[in-house]
Amino acid sequence: MSDIIYRRMTADDVDAVHAIELDTFAMPWKREDFVREMTQNRCARYLVAELDGNVIGFAGAWLILDEGHITNIAVRKEYRGNGYGISLTGALMQYAANLGVSYLDLEVRKSNTVAQNMYRKLGFFKVGERKKYYEDNGEDALLMVCDKLPEADPDFEEAETVSE
Repeated sequence: MSDIIYRRMTADDVDAVHAIELDTFAMPWKREDFVREMTQNRCARYLVAELDGNVIGFAGAWLILDEGHITNIAVRKEYRGNGYGISLTGALMQYAANLGVSYLDLEVRKSNTVAQNMYRKLGFFKVGERKKYYEDNGEDALLMVCDKLPEADPDFEEAETVSE
């Protein structure tokens, strides 16, 4: 995994990210949703995982003050099972911590034990359930939280988030 690069998603990544989204989720976001996240949602922060110049995954969150809500995480099918999901999620957690977030939450399908196990490895724990959360089949979601994010990198700077 040393060749993988995690970087901030840009509008140029939308098509690649949307293709992963379509191939991953039962209720995928529209391409326009990602465009809006990149251009209008000031709380949205997304990372992409890039390998050999190709986007192989993405992770996003809405960050408001010290709170963060993970919106979606996905890795291209042919790269799953190789640790990219956990490292990408870890990179998002570090990024959020660098921006002053003290905890992250997320919803995950009750049947998605692979994702639940990955989140537990990263320190997330179940705090509740959202009944009939998913519109496609009425499945419940587990609400998970992580309140032990990595230490913020003291040298981290991002032009749009630096304030005097």
